[in-house]
Amino acid sequence: MEALYKALVFFLLAAALINVAGCAPKVQAADLMEGIGAKPVMGKDVDAEFIRSTADFSLKLFQQTADPGGNSLVSPLSVLLALAMTANGADGQTLAEMEKVLGGDIPLGRLNEYLYSFVQDLTRGKDPQLSIANSIWFREQLQIERDFLQVNADYYGAAAYRSPFDSQTLADINNWVKQKTKGLIDQVLDSIDPAALVYLINAIVFNARWEKAFAPESIREDTFTAYDGRKQSAAFLCSEEATYLDHDGATGFLKPYADGKYSFLALLPPPGITIGDYIAGLSGPDFMAAIEGALPTPVEVALPKFSYAWEIQLKDALLALGMPLAFTPDRADFTRLDGKGGLYIHEVLHKTFIQVDEKGTKAAAVTKVEMRTTSCQETKRVTLDQPFVYAIIDNASKLPVFLGALLEIPADDQ
Repeated sequence: MEALYKALVFFLLAAALINVAGCAPKVQAADLMEGIGAKPVMGKDVDAEFIRSTADFSLKLFQQTADPGGNSLVSPLSVLLALAMTANGADGQTLAEMEKVLGGDIPLGRLNEYLYSFVQDLTRGKDPQLSIANSIWFREQLQIERDFLQVNADYYGAAAYRSPFDSQTLADINNWVKQKTKGLIDQVLDSIDPAALVYLINAIVFNARWEKAFAPESIREDTFTAYDGRKQSAAFLCSEEATYLDHDGATGFLKPYADGKYSFLALLPPPGITIGDYIAGLSGPDFMAAIEGALPTPVEVALPKFSYAWEIQLKDALLALGMPLAFTPDRADFTRLDGKGGLYIHEVLHKTFIQVDEKGTKAAAVTKVEMRTTSCQETKRVTLDQPFVYAIIDNASKLPVFLGALLEIPADDQ
Protein backbone atom coordinates (compact mmCIF):
# COMPACT_ATOMS: atom_id res chain seq x y z
CA MET A 1 0.00 0.00 0.00
CA GLU A 2 2.94 2.28 0.70
CA ALA A 3 4.21 1.84 -2.88
CA LEU A 4 0.70 2.62 -4.12
CA TYR A 5 0.59 5.82 -2.09
CA LYS A 6 4.00 6.95 -3.31
CA ALA A 7 3.18 6.32 -6.94
CA LEU A 8 -0.21 8.02 -6.73
CA VAL A 9 1.45 11.02 -5.16
CA PHE A 10 3.95 11.23 -8.01
CA PHE A 11 1.26 10.87 -10.63
CA LEU A 12 -0.72 13.64 -8.98
CA LEU A 13 2.14 16.02 -8.64
CA ALA A 14 2.26 19.24 -10.34
CA ALA A 15 5.86 19.38 -10.13
CA ALA A 16 8.88 21.33 -10.73
CA LEU A 17 12.09 22.95 -10.40
CA ILE A 18 15.40 23.53 -9.23
CA ASN A 19 17.32 26.19 -7.57
CA VAL A 20 16.71 29.74 -8.54
CA ALA A 21 18.92 32.44 -7.21
CA GLY A 22 17.39 35.45 -5.56
CA CYS A 23 13.86 36.30 -4.52
CA ALA A 24 10.94 37.60 -6.50
CA PRO A 25 10.14 41.30 -6.07
CA LYS A 26 7.70 42.15 -3.29
CA VAL A 27 4.06 42.02 -4.34
CA GLN A 28 2.70 45.55 -4.70
CA ALA A 29 -0.99 44.62 -4.49
CA ALA A 30 -3.03 45.15 -1.32
CA ASP A 31 -3.05 42.07 0.90
CA LEU A 32 -6.69 41.11 1.47
CA MET A 33 -5.74 38.59 4.12
CA GLU A 34 -4.97 41.29 6.69
CA GLY A 35 -7.04 40.33 9.69
CA ILE A 36 -7.87 36.94 8.15
CA GLY A 37 -5.41 34.44 9.54
CA ALA A 38 -5.65 30.74 8.83
CA LYS A 39 -7.58 29.13 11.67
CA PRO A 40 -6.77 25.64 12.94
CA VAL A 41 -8.88 23.13 11.03
CA MET A 42 -9.41 19.42 11.22
CA GLY A 43 -8.24 17.66 8.11
CA LYS A 44 -9.33 14.21 7.06
CA ASP A 45 -6.73 11.49 6.69
CA VAL A 46 -6.19 10.14 3.20
CA ASP A 47 -8.19 6.95 2.82
CA ALA A 48 -9.54 4.63 0.14
CA GLU A 49 -12.40 7.00 -0.70
CA PHE A 50 -10.10 9.93 -1.43
CA ILE A 51 -7.55 7.81 -3.30
CA ARG A 52 -10.27 6.26 -5.47
CA SER A 53 -11.94 9.56 -6.37
CA THR A 54 -8.67 11.40 -6.95
CA ALA A 55 -7.25 8.63 -9.13
CA ASP A 56 -10.47 8.71 -11.15
CA PHE A 57 -10.28 12.49 -11.60
CA SER A 58 -6.59 12.27 -12.47
CA LEU A 59 -6.98 9.67 -15.20
CA LYS A 60 -10.06 11.30 -16.70
CA LEU A 61 -8.28 14.66 -16.82
CA PHE A 62 -5.22 13.03 -18.38
CA GLN A 63 -7.35 11.32 -21.03
CA GLN A 64 -9.10 14.58 -21.90
CA THR A 65 -5.84 16.53 -22.22
CA ALA A 66 -3.34 14.05 -23.69
CA ASP A 67 -2.01 15.28 -27.03
CA PRO A 68 -2.34 12.50 -29.65
CA GLY A 69 0.44 14.09 -31.70
CA GLY A 70 3.01 15.04 -29.09
CA ASN A 71 4.16 15.10 -25.49
CA SER A 72 1.79 16.12 -22.73
CA LEU A 73 1.95 16.60 -18.98
CA VAL A 74 -0.70 17.60 -16.45
CA SER A 75 -0.65 17.94 -12.70
CA PRO A 76 -4.04 16.67 -11.56
CA LEU A 77 -3.22 17.87 -8.05
CA SER A 78 -2.57 21.44 -9.21
CA VAL A 79 -5.83 21.50 -11.17
CA LEU A 80 -7.73 19.94 -8.27
CA LEU A 81 -6.43 22.52 -5.78
CA ALA A 82 -7.14 25.52 -8.02
CA LEU A 83 -10.67 24.35 -8.82
CA ALA A 84 -11.45 23.34 -5.24
CA MET A 85 -10.56 26.87 -4.12
CA THR A 86 -12.85 28.21 -6.84
CA ALA A 87 -15.63 25.82 -5.85
CA ASN A 88 -15.62 27.33 -2.36
CA GLY A 89 -17.25 30.36 -3.99
CA ALA A 90 -19.85 28.30 -5.89
CA ASP A 91 -23.41 27.45 -4.91
CA GLY A 92 -26.45 25.61 -6.20
CA GLN A 93 -26.16 23.45 -9.30
CA THR A 94 -22.81 25.02 -10.19
CA LEU A 95 -21.38 23.71 -6.92
CA ALA A 96 -23.03 20.31 -7.43
CA GLU A 97 -21.39 19.89 -10.84
CA MET A 98 -17.98 20.94 -9.57
CA GLU A 99 -18.24 18.59 -6.59
CA LYS A 100 -19.11 15.69 -8.90
CA VAL A 101 -16.17 16.34 -11.22
CA LEU A 102 -13.60 17.04 -8.51
CA GLY A 103 -14.58 14.55 -5.84
CA GLY A 104 -17.12 12.13 -7.24
CA ASP A 105 -19.40 11.47 -4.27
CA ILE A 106 -17.26 13.52 -1.88
CA PRO A 107 -18.94 16.82 -0.88
CA LEU A 108 -16.79 19.95 -1.04
CA GLY A 109 -16.48 20.38 2.72
CA ARG A 110 -15.01 16.90 3.07
CA LEU A 111 -12.84 17.39 -0.03
CA ASN A 112 -11.37 20.53 1.59
CA GLU A 113 -10.49 18.41 4.62
CA TYR A 114 -8.93 15.65 2.53
CA LEU A 115 -6.87 18.07 0.45
CA TYR A 116 -5.68 19.90 3.55
CA SER A 117 -4.35 16.67 5.06
CA PHE A 118 -2.98 15.42 1.75
CA VAL A 119 -1.00 18.61 1.12
CA GLN A 120 0.29 18.56 4.71
CA ASP A 121 1.52 15.01 4.16
CA LEU A 122 3.13 15.81 0.81
CA THR A 123 5.02 18.87 2.03
CA ARG A 124 6.00 17.63 5.49
CA GLY A 125 9.68 17.53 6.35
CA LYS A 126 12.65 19.78 6.97
CA ASP A 127 13.52 20.01 3.28
CA PRO A 128 10.40 18.89 1.38
CA GLN A 129 10.81 17.70 -2.19
CA LEU A 130 7.39 19.08 -3.05
CA SER A 131 6.12 22.60 -2.32
CA ILE A 132 2.67 24.02 -2.97
CA ALA A 133 1.39 27.62 -2.97
CA ASN A 134 -2.00 29.21 -3.66
CA SER A 135 -3.05 32.78 -4.29
CA ILE A 136 -6.20 34.69 -5.20
CA TRP A 137 -6.15 38.04 -7.02
CA PHE A 138 -9.11 40.45 -7.24
CA ARG A 139 -9.72 43.56 -9.30
CA GLU A 140 -9.87 46.39 -6.76
CA GLN A 141 -13.55 47.35 -7.22
CA LEU A 142 -14.79 43.82 -6.58
CA GLN A 143 -16.13 43.09 -3.10
CA ILE A 144 -15.27 39.60 -1.85
CA GLU A 145 -17.10 37.53 0.74
CA ARG A 146 -15.01 37.21 3.90
CA ASP A 147 -16.11 33.58 4.38
CA PHE A 148 -14.72 32.70 0.93
CA LEU A 149 -11.33 34.16 1.84
CA GLN A 150 -11.39 32.49 5.25
CA VAL A 151 -12.08 28.96 4.02
CA ASN A 152 -9.35 29.23 1.39
CA ALA A 153 -6.93 30.58 3.99
CA ASP A 154 -7.83 27.77 6.40
CA TYR A 155 -7.63 24.81 4.05
CA TYR A 156 -5.34 26.02 1.25
CA GLY A 157 -3.13 28.65 2.87
CA ALA A 158 -4.18 30.97 0.04
CA ALA A 159 -2.93 34.54 0.00
CA ALA A 160 -5.36 37.09 -1.46
CA TYR A 161 -4.56 40.41 -3.10
CA ARG A 162 -6.64 43.39 -4.21
CA SER A 163 -5.14 45.13 -7.22
CA PRO A 164 -6.02 47.50 -10.08
CA PHE A 165 -5.20 44.74 -12.60
CA ASP A 166 -2.72 47.00 -14.35
CA SER A 167 0.85 46.44 -15.51
CA GLN A 168 2.03 46.21 -11.90
CA THR A 169 -0.51 43.47 -11.20
CA LEU A 170 0.71 41.61 -14.27
CA ALA A 171 4.26 41.82 -12.93
CA ASP A 172 3.14 40.82 -9.41
CA ILE A 173 1.31 37.70 -10.59
CA ASN A 174 4.10 36.55 -12.89
CA ASN A 175 6.74 37.24 -10.23
CA TRP A 176 4.68 35.21 -7.75
CA VAL A 177 4.48 32.31 -10.21
CA LYS A 178 8.20 32.47 -11.00
CA GLN A 179 9.09 32.51 -7.31
CA LYS A 180 6.73 29.69 -6.33
CA THR A 181 7.94 27.44 -9.17
CA LYS A 182 11.61 28.24 -8.43
CA GLY A 183 11.99 29.77 -11.88
CA LEU A 184 10.83 26.70 -13.80
CA ILE A 185 7.75 28.55 -15.07
CA ASP A 186 8.40 32.21 -15.80
CA GLN A 187 4.86 33.48 -16.19
CA VAL A 188 1.21 32.51 -16.36
CA LEU A 189 -0.11 35.72 -17.96
CA ASP A 190 0.94 37.54 -21.11
CA SER A 191 -1.50 40.35 -20.37
CA ILE A 192 -4.51 41.08 -18.19
CA ASP A 193 -7.76 41.20 -20.08
CA PRO A 194 -9.92 44.23 -19.18
CA ALA A 195 -12.82 41.83 -18.48
CA ALA A 196 -10.89 39.70 -15.96
CA LEU A 197 -12.02 40.14 -12.34
CA VAL A 198 -10.50 37.23 -10.39
CA TYR A 199 -7.49 34.94 -10.77
CA LEU A 200 -7.13 31.86 -8.58
CA ILE A 201 -3.66 30.37 -8.97
CA ASN A 202 -1.97 27.21 -7.75
CA ALA A 203 1.75 26.54 -8.13
CA ILE A 204 3.55 23.27 -7.39
CA VAL A 205 7.26 22.45 -7.51
CA PHE A 206 8.90 19.04 -7.27
CA ASN A 207 12.67 18.61 -7.03
CA ALA A 208 14.12 15.27 -5.96
CA ARG A 209 17.22 13.18 -6.53
CA TRP A 210 17.01 9.50 -7.25
CA GLU A 211 17.51 7.15 -4.31
CA LYS A 212 20.02 5.41 -6.55
CA ALA A 213 21.43 7.75 -9.18
CA PHE A 214 22.27 6.52 -12.65
CA ALA A 215 26.01 5.96 -12.98
CA PRO A 216 27.67 8.07 -15.70
CA GLU A 217 28.93 4.92 -17.42
CA SER A 218 25.35 3.59 -17.60
CA ILE A 219 24.26 6.33 -20.01
CA ARG A 220 24.20 5.15 -23.61
CA GLU A 221 23.00 6.47 -26.95
CA ASP A 222 20.21 4.49 -28.56
CA THR A 223 17.15 4.93 -30.74
CA PHE A 224 13.70 6.04 -29.62
CA THR A 225 10.77 5.31 -31.95
CA ALA A 226 8.28 8.18 -31.89
CA TYR A 227 4.48 7.79 -32.04
CA ASP A 228 4.53 8.31 -35.82
CA GLY A 229 7.32 5.84 -36.47
CA ARG A 230 10.19 8.32 -36.69
CA LYS A 231 13.53 7.11 -35.36
CA GLN A 232 15.20 9.49 -32.91
CA SER A 233 18.60 9.33 -31.25
CA ALA A 234 18.42 9.68 -27.45
CA ALA A 235 20.55 9.31 -24.34
CA PHE A 236 19.21 6.43 -22.24
CA LEU A 237 19.71 6.06 -18.49
CA CYS A 238 20.23 2.40 -17.63
CA SER A 239 20.01 0.66 -14.27
CA GLU A 240 18.54 -2.29 -12.43
CA GLU A 241 15.49 -1.49 -10.32
CA ALA A 242 13.70 -3.57 -7.73
CA THR A 243 9.99 -3.11 -8.53
CA TYR A 244 8.41 -4.48 -11.71
CA LEU A 245 4.93 -3.63 -13.03
CA ASP A 246 2.89 -6.01 -15.19
CA HIS A 247 -0.81 -5.32 -15.69
CA ASP A 248 -3.03 -6.45 -18.56
CA GLY A 249 -0.03 -6.75 -20.86
CA ALA A 250 1.45 -3.36 -19.96
CA THR A 251 4.87 -3.51 -18.32
CA GLY A 252 6.87 -0.96 -16.36
CA PHE A 253 8.69 -0.16 -13.15
CA LEU A 254 8.89 2.04 -10.09
CA LYS A 255 12.11 3.93 -9.31
CA PRO A 256 12.21 5.61 -5.88
CA TYR A 257 13.53 9.06 -5.12
CA ALA A 258 15.74 9.82 -2.13
CA ASP A 259 14.04 9.74 1.29
CA GLY A 260 11.55 7.21 -0.03
CA LYS A 261 8.63 9.65 -0.17
CA TYR A 262 8.12 9.64 -3.94
CA SER A 263 8.72 7.29 -6.87
CA PHE A 264 8.91 7.62 -10.64
CA LEU A 265 6.47 5.32 -12.44
CA ALA A 266 6.64 4.21 -16.08
CA LEU A 267 4.23 1.99 -18.04
CA LEU A 268 4.80 0.65 -21.56
CA PRO A 269 1.60 -0.22 -23.49
CA PRO A 270 1.03 -3.87 -24.42
CA PRO A 271 2.48 -4.99 -27.77
CA GLY A 272 0.29 -3.90 -30.68
CA ILE A 273 -1.51 -1.19 -28.69
CA THR A 274 -0.76 2.40 -29.62
CA ILE A 275 -0.06 4.88 -26.87
CA GLY A 276 -3.23 6.79 -27.79
CA ASP A 277 -5.41 3.70 -27.49
CA TYR A 278 -3.70 2.71 -24.26
CA ILE A 279 -4.33 6.11 -22.66
CA ALA A 280 -7.94 6.11 -23.90
CA GLY A 281 -8.56 2.77 -22.21
CA LEU A 282 -6.76 3.52 -18.94
CA SER A 283 -9.02 4.14 -15.95
CA GLY A 284 -8.36 5.14 -12.37
CA PRO A 285 -8.95 1.59 -11.08
CA ASP A 286 -6.68 0.20 -13.83
CA PHE A 287 -3.90 2.60 -12.88
CA MET A 288 -4.21 1.78 -9.20
CA ALA A 289 -4.35 -1.96 -9.93
CA ALA A 290 -1.08 -1.72 -11.87
CA ILE A 291 0.58 -0.22 -8.80
CA GLU A 292 -1.06 -2.57 -6.32
CA GLY A 293 0.20 -5.50 -8.39
CA ALA A 294 3.82 -4.30 -8.26
CA LEU A 295 6.24 -7.20 -7.98
CA PRO A 296 9.48 -7.12 -5.94
CA THR A 297 11.39 -8.39 -8.94
CA PRO A 298 14.71 -7.17 -10.37
CA VAL A 299 14.14 -5.30 -13.63
CA GLU A 300 16.67 -3.81 -16.01
CA VAL A 301 15.43 -0.43 -17.21
CA ALA A 302 16.45 2.07 -19.87
CA LEU A 303 14.90 5.50 -19.46
CA PRO A 304 15.51 8.29 -22.00
CA LYS A 305 16.61 11.65 -20.61
CA PHE A 306 14.04 14.28 -21.43
CA SER A 307 12.92 17.79 -20.62
CA TYR A 308 10.03 19.87 -21.92
CA ALA A 309 7.42 22.48 -21.09
CA TRP A 310 3.74 22.20 -21.95
CA GLU A 311 0.54 24.20 -21.58
CA ILE A 312 -3.13 23.68 -22.27
CA GLN A 313 -6.47 25.41 -21.84
CA LEU A 314 -8.60 23.08 -19.71
CA LYS A 315 -12.06 24.47 -20.44
CA ASP A 316 -12.98 21.82 -23.02
CA ALA A 317 -11.66 19.02 -20.81
CA LEU A 318 -13.67 20.22 -17.81
CA LEU A 319 -16.79 20.66 -19.90
CA ALA A 320 -16.40 17.07 -21.08
CA LEU A 321 -15.92 15.90 -17.49
CA GLY A 322 -19.26 17.42 -16.50
CA MET A 323 -19.07 20.98 -15.10
CA PRO A 324 -20.54 23.23 -17.82
CA LEU A 325 -22.44 25.62 -15.54
CA ALA A 326 -19.26 27.07 -14.03
CA PHE A 327 -18.29 28.30 -17.51
CA THR A 328 -21.76 29.54 -18.51
CA PRO A 329 -22.42 33.30 -18.30
CA ASP A 330 -25.81 34.13 -16.75
CA ARG A 331 -26.11 30.63 -15.27
CA ALA A 332 -22.96 30.09 -13.18
CA ASP A 333 -23.57 30.58 -9.46
CA PHE A 334 -20.56 31.91 -7.54
CA THR A 335 -22.56 33.96 -5.05
CA ARG A 336 -20.50 32.62 -2.15
CA LEU A 337 -17.48 34.34 -3.69
CA ASP A 338 -18.75 37.91 -4.07
CA GLY A 339 -22.24 37.76 -2.54
CA LYS A 340 -23.84 39.12 -5.70
CA GLY A 341 -23.60 36.62 -8.52
CA GLY A 342 -22.73 37.16 -12.15
CA LEU A 343 -19.23 35.69 -11.93
CA TYR A 344 -18.29 32.72 -14.10
CA ILE A 345 -15.09 30.88 -15.06
CA HIS A 346 -13.75 32.24 -18.34
CA GLU A 347 -10.75 29.92 -18.64
CA VAL A 348 -8.52 27.47 -16.79
CA LEU A 349 -4.92 27.60 -18.02
CA HIS A 350 -2.50 24.83 -17.03
CA LYS A 351 1.27 25.04 -17.58
CA THR A 352 3.80 22.34 -16.72
CA PHE A 353 7.52 21.62 -16.93
CA ILE A 354 9.55 18.45 -16.34
CA GLN A 355 13.20 17.46 -16.50
CA VAL A 356 14.37 13.86 -15.99
CA ASP A 357 18.10 13.14 -15.96
CA GLU A 358 20.69 10.96 -14.28
CA LYS A 359 20.50 12.93 -11.01
CA GLY A 360 16.75 13.06 -10.49
CA THR A 361 13.61 14.90 -11.53
CA LYS A 362 12.51 18.51 -11.48
CA ALA A 363 8.93 19.38 -12.31
CA ALA A 364 6.56 22.31 -11.91
CA ALA A 365 2.95 23.16 -12.60
CA VAL A 366 0.77 26.25 -12.48
CA THR A 367 -3.01 26.33 -12.80
CA LYS A 368 -4.78 29.65 -13.33
CA VAL A 369 -8.55 30.03 -13.02
CA GLU A 370 -9.74 33.31 -14.57
CA MET A 371 -13.18 34.62 -13.65
CA ARG A 372 -15.27 37.29 -15.33
CA THR A 373 -18.73 38.73 -14.78
CA THR A 374 -21.93 39.00 -16.77
CA SER A 375 -23.28 41.70 -14.46
CA CYS A 376 -22.53 44.84 -16.44
CA GLN A 377 -23.90 48.32 -15.94
CA GLU A 378 -26.60 49.46 -18.31
CA THR A 379 -25.05 50.65 -21.56
CA LYS A 380 -25.32 54.43 -21.99
CA ARG A 381 -25.47 56.23 -25.31
CA VAL A 382 -24.55 59.77 -26.34
CA THR A 383 -25.32 60.97 -29.84
CA LEU A 384 -23.85 64.38 -30.58
CA ASP A 385 -26.57 65.44 -32.99
CA GLN A 386 -27.10 68.92 -31.55
CA PRO A 387 -24.83 71.74 -30.29
CA PHE A 388 -22.31 70.59 -27.64
CA VAL A 389 -19.32 71.79 -25.65
CA TYR A 390 -15.98 70.12 -26.09
CA ALA A 391 -12.51 70.40 -24.57
CA ILE A 392 -8.98 69.04 -24.57
CA ILE A 393 -7.93 68.67 -20.96
CA ASP A 394 -4.82 67.96 -18.94
CA ASN A 395 -5.49 64.60 -17.31
CA ALA A 396 -3.45 65.33 -14.17
CA SER A 397 -5.10 68.63 -13.29
CA LYS A 398 -8.31 68.15 -15.29
CA LEU A 399 -7.86 71.72 -16.61
CA PRO A 400 -8.86 72.48 -20.20
CA VAL A 401 -6.06 73.15 -22.64
CA PHE A 402 -8.66 73.78 -25.34
CA LEU A 403 -12.33 74.46 -24.69
CA GLY A 404 -15.01 75.09 -27.26
CA ALA A 405 -18.54 74.55 -28.44
CA LEU A 406 -19.78 73.19 -31.71
CA LEU A 407 -22.99 74.83 -32.72
CA GLU A 408 -22.94 73.91 -36.38
CA ILE A 409 -21.03 71.73 -38.79
CA PRO A 410 -18.48 73.83 -40.71
CA ALA A 411 -19.33 74.27 -44.35
CA ASP A 412 -16.22 72.49 -45.55
CA ASP A 413 -17.32 69.32 -43.68
CA GLN A 414 -20.85 69.18 -45.08
